[in-house]
Amino acid sequence: MTDLAIVNIGTVISGDFENPLVAGADTILASDGVITAVGRRQDLEAEVNAAAVTVDAVGTTVAPGLIDSHCHVVLGDYTPRQKTVDFLASYVHGGITSVVSPGEIHAQGRPHDAVGVKALAIAAMSCFRNFHPGGMTVHAGAVVLEPSLTKQDFADLQSAGVRLAKFGFGLYEDPADGYDQVRWAKEHGIKVMCHSGGASIPGSKPITPDHLLYLAPHVCGHINGGPTSLDAAGVDKIIDETEMALQLVQAGNLQSSLRILHKAHRDGKFGRIVIGSDTPTGTGVMPLGVIKTVAELSSFSGIDPAMIWAAATGNNARTWDLSAGFVRVGAAADLVVIDAPWGSTRDDALGALSIGDIPGITAVITGGVIRNLTSRNTPRAARLPVISPDMPHLASAGH
Repeated sequence: MTDLAIVNIGTVISGDFENPLVAGADTILASDGVITAVGRRQDLEAEVNAAAVTVDAVGTTVAPGLIDSHCHVVLGDYTPRQKTVDFLASYVHGGITSVVSPGEIHAQGRPHDAVGVKALAIAAMSCFRNFHPGGMTVHAGAVVLEPSLTKQDFADLQSAGVRLAKFGFGLYEDPADGYDQVRWAKEHGIKVMCHSGGASIPGSKPITPDHLLYLAPHVCGHINGGPTSLDAAGVDKIIDETEMALQLVQAGNLQSSLRILHKAHRDGKFGRIVIGSDTPTGTGVMPLGVIKTVAELSSFSGIDPAMIWAAATGNNARTWDLSAGFVRVGAAADLVVIDAPWGSTRDDALGALSIGDIPGITAVITGGVIRNLTSRNTPRAARLPVISPDMPHLASAGH
């Protein structure tokens, strides 16, 4: 039996920047948390009729749920940085269906010794395996690299299942001194994101393009600044001379973002662009941090908004080996239904993004289950879906 059918879709955003729209598709089916079909209703009528839940998208847009590739989780749905509870559940109302931790660096009393560093990463990873605030998936437990960590410690982390690391907040006299820890993490299958640009908070240091070229992490975190950007010549060296993922964040420098985006697009390196919010930080808690970035980059760059959406979904999925991020058979059924906001001068979600309007989110689905209807954070959409059977308990969100 099909768990979920989404029908009467006007536009399907694929999450794949090379083919950003799924041509001809007006129906998506999901069972057991994954997408089982994407195509035309006339070819899928039997499965649609057997679906437990049907979403009539009334001609609007369906897209992969946004992936925030730089979200500062700690433990539980609480951020000590801004003393805010339930912020992750609110991010789901911003269309974010999963997040990637860049290290639990905001933990109060964060340890620097090897035992404590490993324990924090393993605890965060393990807790969020069992906790899905608002239905989102949290990829937590990014070990913060410290000079106290030995090669054996990385073997221990790998054995425990830790897959993420962050460099830039450890007790190093010189960032170049972290070379061994970055190399050992990579040798043990751990994806390394590195801080870049000026210092972001007390305890961090500026990390220059030369540091990044020497350390060679997988991901150049907030290459547009976190919040202070790198110099243009150094950024160009990273783009031209490495294969690092190029992370653009809301909490960075928009002018730098646009320059990097244009260069990557022009040079055929758009697949390396990944989007995150870099929140909660001093910038604040921002449930719309990712979708706002998509709108800004779409409107100011002139690049197809469906491609920009892919940078916040499929590109993130490829970079971090995630199961979500695409609308295709076998991908996790993490989806959003969106439309132009009520009052926009454009008629659909992609048109709205192209002029900088934030679309209205009318349904958020994770694991094939509807979590929210009528987002409490985005503007109201011009068109609202019809759900069968009716779910009035999900439709009461407001401001």
